[in-house]
Amino acid sequence: MSGPWYWCLIHARVEPEAGCPNDRRLGPYETEEEAAQAIARTRERTAQMDEADRREREWGKGWEEGR
Repeated sequence: MSGPWYWCLIHARVEPEAGCPNDRRLGPYETEEEAAQAIARTRERTAQMDEADRREREWGKGWEEGR
């Protein structure tokens, strides 16, 4: 079966184009394997952004204490 492929957020599985509505899934991806890795990549990117946000909030704290 050829793509496009999607990762369904409702069913937590890879689906072909004739699956759930697009607002409930990630994609499209060219291969089934790329779609299967989509949620892991999304979680990793979210963790990276959360860490960047934390660093930004913390930036400059303690500066006044060192004066």
